[in-house]
This record gives sequence, C-alpha cells and structure tokens, in this order.
Amino acid sequence: MFESIPSWWRATSPDDSAVDVRKALETIDSPFFLVDTGNGPEAHTSGEIRLGCDKPGDQWHPALATVRALPISALGSRSFLKRHGLRFPYIMGAMANGITSEAMVEAAGKNGMLGFFGSGGCTLPRIKEAIARLKQAAAAEPFPFGFNFLHHHGAPEAEMALCELYLSEGIRCVSAAAFLTMTMALVRYRVTGIHQKKDGQVAVPNKVIAKLSREELAEKFMSPPPAEILKKLHARGLITDTELALAPRIPMADDITAEADSGGHTDNRPALALLPAIQAVRDRLMETHGYPEKIGVGLAGGISAPVSATAAYAMGADYVLTGTINQACVEAGTAEPVKAALAQARQADVTMAPAADMFEMGGKVQVLKRGTMFAMRAAKLFALYKEHSSIEALPESDRVFVEKKILGKPLEQVWQETKAFFEERDPSQLAKAQSDPKHRMALIFRSYLGQASLWAIRGIPERSGDYQIWCGPAIGAFNAWTKGTPLASPDNRDVTTVAFNLLVGASVEARSRILASQYPSLAGIRFLPKTREALARCSVEIR
Repeated sequence: MFESIPSWWRATSPDDSAVDVRKALETIDSPFFLVDTGNGPEAHTSGEIRLGCDKPGDQWHPALATVRALPISALGSRSFLKRHGLRFPYIMGAMANGITSEAMVEAAGKNGMLGFFGSGGCTLPRIKEAIARLKQAAAAEPFPFGFNFLHHHGAPEAEMALCELYLSEGIRCVSAAAFLTMTMALVRYRVTGIHQKKDGQVAVPNKVIAKLSREELAEKFMSPPPAEILKKLHARGLITDTELALAPRIPMADDITAEADSGGHTDNRPALALLPAIQAVRDRLMETHGYPEKIGVGLAGGISAPVSATAAYAMGADYVLTGTINQACVEAGTAEPVKAALAQARQADVTMAPAADMFEMGGKVQVLKRGTMFAMRAAKLFALYKEHSSIEALPESDRVFVEKKILGKPLEQVWQETKAFFEERDPSQLAKAQSDPKHRMALIFRSYLGQASLWAIRGIPERSGDYQIWCGPAIGAFNAWTKGTPLASPDNRDVTTVAFNLLVGASVEARSRILASQYPSLAGIRFLPKTREALARCSVEIR
C-alpha cells in the first residue's frame, strides 16, 4: 500500500457502530470510514475524522480509508440539471414510433429525470395526442419532458410542420436526432422567442439537445445558427427582427449527446474515443464564441450497467442517456414478445440492417438479430435495389422470392398500399416515383422496412419472423448484470427502477474504487441489482 497521511477517527455517538463494508459503501449519502479499532478493519458511516496530525487522544483510532458521500444528484453536471430543471443527470432517450411512450416520459419527469417522447415515425395527430396526454399529466404536478425532433430526409415540408406543431403547443425541449446539417425547421424552432434579458444576456426559451456521433456535426450544433438560413427565415416572416439580430450570439444546441454504439441509427463509435473528441470540440468552440453558459456533453450508447455509467461520469459526461435497456421495460410502447426477446439477448445478438428513412443513401440501423429474419431480408432488398433499375427489371426468381418470402403479397398490391401511405404523408415522393422507376422500387422496398418496426411494436404474430427491433449491445451487458435477480424478468423492469439502479450503482462503484485505492484488499466490491425499496435505503434522494 502507498504511504498516506496520518488519519484518525473516533465515534461521536452511540450510533456510530460498525456496519458491513458493502452496506456502508451503499449508503451513498454518508461518508465511509474504514478504521482499525484493534479488532481488525471496521466500516462506519458516521463519526469524526482528523487528517494529517498526531493522534489526538485515546478515543481516536487509525483511519485506514475515507470515502466522501456521493449523492446521485452530485453525479454529472450541476449546470445541466439547472438548465433543464432536473434532479438527476439522466435522460431516457427517444425511441421512434412511441416506443419511448408517454408513460415512460412521465415516469422519468416525475422522478427528477428527463424523457423524450419517441415521435419519429408518428403522424402529427399522434404526436399531438402525446403532447395533450403529457400536458394533462403535468398539470397537477409539473414535471419536465421533451419530444424528439427527428430530421426528415428529403421532406423539409414535413419537418417544418413538426416545428410548427412544437411551437404552437409550447414544447420547450427537443432531442434533435439524425441531422446531417442544420435545417430551416430546426433553426426556426431554436431561435423563435429569443430575447435580451435585463443583464444583456440572450434568453433562449426553446432548448435543443442534439444527439450525434461526428465531430463535424458537433461543430455545427455548437456554432450559432447559419446566417443564410436566418436570412431566409426572416425574409419569409418566420422570425422577427429581434430574433435575427440575437441569433448569432447563441449556439444551435444547449447540450450534445455523444452517441456511441447504440441501437437504431448509429455509427458504432467507441465511447472511449467519441466522448473526449466531442468534449474537445466543445472546449474549442466555447473559447471561440465566448458563450456565457457552457454547452453540456453527455454520453449515450452502451450505458447498460453501473460500471458503464460510472465510466461515463468519470470521463466528464454531464449526463448519461439510455435507450435500448428501456425498451425491455414495462412502460415501453412495444409488444410483450419483443420485451421477452430483448430480455434474452446477449451482447453479440445484434447486427446492422438497412434503414427505412435512409434506404437510398445506404444508411443503416442496429437491430436485434436473434429470433428474427429482418436484417437478412432487408439486406436482400437493398442488394436488389443497388443491382437493378426498377421493379420490372428484377429477375423472375428474385421477384417471386421478394413477394413470397419477404413482402408476403404481390408487388403491385404493395405499391398501391405504398401510394396510399405517401398520398397522406408526403405526396412529393409519388411525383418523383412516377418519373424515376428506381425511386418507385425504393419506396416499395422501404414499405417493408417501415412496417417491420410496426409489426414488432404491435406484436403481430404472423410477422414475428420480420420484427425490426432496434437494439444495441447494451442489452446484452444489462442482461448479464441482472441475470439471476428480479430485474432479469421484463415484468420487473420499470424504467425508474432501472435508472436508479444505474445512478445509485454508479455512485457505489465510484466509492468502491476510491476505497480500493486506499485499501487494496477490499477491491472488487460490485453493486448488484436492487428493488426500488432497497434503492431507497441507499439514497435519501429516491422518493
């Protein structure tokens, strides 16, 4: 053991009795003292400590190790908590088609965290319904909540309609995802309502938390809104003179979520390299633009157990964001067979597959491969799209395979259904398909990809082999950690119990490492999954 300064401990009341080492470490709101009373090391959670002095008197015993209290509200960044009105630095990320449901978002908000409704892929009436439900839930007991602002590739009108809905409904926080650059709709949302406060600073009512995995995109979100977009918005009367003048003084996003190897859209980036890279961009642009408030940087992708949350906070993450592990919880807006499949998944049971919304570009999403043929069948469709110019150009054998093994119906019937879909959602796609047979083929193939996620969400039995379940390797690590505990069953997984296990566990794991650095023989004390009642005994902050 390394040489340490003299430390002494004494009891200050009869209640300062020795407790089990693990229990003392898990009492995270109290300091931890390991002392030598002559009968071997004893753990205490109260008493008086003196450092760097001679023995004060007979009542004092050598202190072998000391660990400070680490409440879960002390993890991450205080400025992040204040900015969003939170108690804990934890976000439940938006999973599309309402998988991150109103119930999940409400549970997060009422427990001091932030949840984003998964509005990607939802119709505007469905999103409006979710807004109404969450507003009603927050009427009696206000809580923070947000909505996903998913980039609509090739459909700026749809994206602007989403912006107008959020502005009209007073949605003050969005999770911006899948953006490749800044758009008219996102810039309009960000700058609408900005004004100068009495102290001269710019007040920004609409908060943006951007999720990304590339430094060049992080730079765009950490820079002021592009001047050319501001001019266009102003010329169309969509922003005011004041908003135009003040916009160059604010960044596009308040916070950046560095998204590592995650479910759904992902670049499969390693968290250990991604987070410091995005932090470096933040530090450089903070110096360049001199923003009065520091842009937060959180971490997502692979946050699956206390050790991964501990690592994120230790690397300086202002918050963590979870997604995949929440999909197997009771509040998730997906079918019970999907939750059961996720609860059995291992880390290697995931793969990449073509993405419905970025099909022509070759974009991919990470999905569960165990128990479903979706990834293989989607890859076949993309290969046919790349090789052929139109549906009519498909070899007969491929046409038969697609109709019987993948689509389950004639191609012409699928096209009629696809036409009806886009007539309601985005008629411009049909005009393009009429002049471009290859685009028509893409729309037909995309219909399979788009419906496959809905089949999973709705639990359609006859399409179980085609379920598209967005999933990252985090689920395997979470299942390994919870194996043999009550949390192994999806029926016992509610999002707040999972979240508090990660938060309390992160605190305990951090304290365990501090203890081990002073007293190596106690290294390796790990935090095990607990019920909500047991978690409340670890932290007074859990209601």
